[in-house]
Amino acid sequence: MIAVADASPICYLVLIDEIELLPQCFSQVLVPHAVIAELLHDDAPAAVRAWASDLPPWILARENPVVAATGMEKLQAGEQAAILLAESMQADVILLDEKAARRVAASRGLRVTGLLGVLGEAAARGLVELAPAIDRLRATSFRASPALLKATLDRFGSR
Repeated sequence: MIAVADASPICYLVLIDEIELLPQCFSQVLVPHAVIAELLHDDAPAAVRAWASDLPPWILARENPVVAATGMEKLQAGEQAAILLAESMQADVILLDEKAARRVAASRGLRVTGLLGVLGEAAARGLVELAPAIDRLRATSFRASPALLKATLDRFGSR
């Protein structure tokens, strides 16, 4: 299964020490250079910058697609590039957390999941204990409603 990832899911998987779930859940993980630039930005957490400065071999960095990003003008560069890359590579799924980007990707026919979806799927496969992972996530700046976190735990936590 080919996944294209935006910065947010990667960032938080690094911060909760679960980044290795990506190659366990997906056969290929593609990331456009715009996303890598966001992960390396001075505003990114030090752990994320360190991880992104020495990418593991399972991350496949790709050039940013050179296509007009019609309808995506309000999205960040990494989100735009990830959506365009997912389209051009006919990816099975795109990993996005931001609501506006998720809406745009879905409207373009892409299958969308986010960090919580990845954690839930990994928990369903027995790759991670979901409740402790979500507890670690709560200790970061990740924003999700308590109801969404509870729904994720209810759906995937008992498997």
